[in-house]
Amino acid sequence: MPDAQWVDVGNVEELREKPVQEVLVGKTTIALTYKGGSFGAISGVCNHVGGPLGEGTLDGDYLVCPWHYWKFHYKTGQGEAGYERDQAPSYATKIENGRLYVDLSSATKRKKQSHKPHPLARPVLRQAGPIRVVGISTTAMTPEHPRYSTSDAMLEVALDHARSALKLETQCVKLRELNFRACEGFYSKSAQACTWPCSITQMDPTDQLDRVYEAIVHWADVILISTPIRWGNASSLYYKMVERMNCIQNQETIANRHLLKNKVAAFIVMGGQDNVQGVVGQLMTFFAEVGCQFPQFPFIAHSRGWSAEDMERNVSEVQNSLELREGAQELIARAADMAKLMIGGQIPEHPLVRGGRKAHQLDSEPTG
Repeated sequence: MPDAQWVDVGNVEELREKPVQEVLVGKTTIALTYKGGSFGAISGVCNHVGGPLGEGTLDGDYLVCPWHYWKFHYKTGQGEAGYERDQAPSYATKIENGRLYVDLSSATKRKKQSHKPHPLARPVLRQAGPIRVVGISTTAMTPEHPRYSTSDAMLEVALDHARSALKLETQCVKLRELNFRACEGFYSKSAQACTWPCSITQMDPTDQLDRVYEAIVHWADVILISTPIRWGNASSLYYKMVERMNCIQNQETIANRHLLKNKVAAFIVMGGQDNVQGVVGQLMTFFAEVGCQFPQFPFIAHSRGWSAEDMERNVSEVQNSLELREGAQELIARAADMAKLMIGGQIPEHPLVRGGRKAHQLDSEPTG
């Protein structure tokens, strides 16, 4: 047995005031708890991706990590029911003369239960075959009472042309048909707390944004986004989706990992009111930040201006516009041509240098 290494943590009366706190004992981070008249001390580093257990909360006898809510017994460090083979190191404590001591030599071994990787976590490898196009509709409407959507209509024109004339593979994802949670700000806790796949996707098997992730990361060469203009912006469903795509962009900055390699993005923007340039600017900025390329003239759009309140006329103009239909067909052709160049290696790769922000490789293995 190693010699005891009792380290003075602090005054017992002061330490009792907080049920959970993070303390540094020597060079070791400890999650110190006080419950039912006694102290518990386990590693302050979560088994998952190194979250700060000392900043968590108590749920009964379990300490809950604030990053992704993994639970460990506040005294033994053992995982919750079903994950008992997960164990964070635990430490012996004692009280002498009103001071709390932790024995660093008493640390139990960290144990990690094998967790099956999420299907999305597999390597990104393009399978052989024709150019693949995913159309993503961000239009909201009542599912039981569908209406005519100008942005959906032009998306359908583009996808039909891709299938029938260009002989490409296509699929259409309508966000309104998916049940998915809004981004819950894991990145706001820590850069490492925002993971790939998305933390919500890993924790909630009922969340259906995995279909979007599967399509844009693992399947498609061309990502064709359609949106209406809503108060001068893209649709609320669009923003709900792209906020959840922070997990893709975050891989660039924390792991220097480019998930959307050789992907082309193009856009269809339709609205009764104006601000086409503003909407497209946001769309292009976001998809540029996740590494997509654009064809020449990367969008088609339609708007009748601020005073156009007669939506019936707006709909009829789109329905009767041969120019918009030809524009949608040519847009997807240009996007597919760009994708062929990228997949064929005709556009060389360069090291990622992102305007003063460089990628930082962060350790994923917990220590301490």
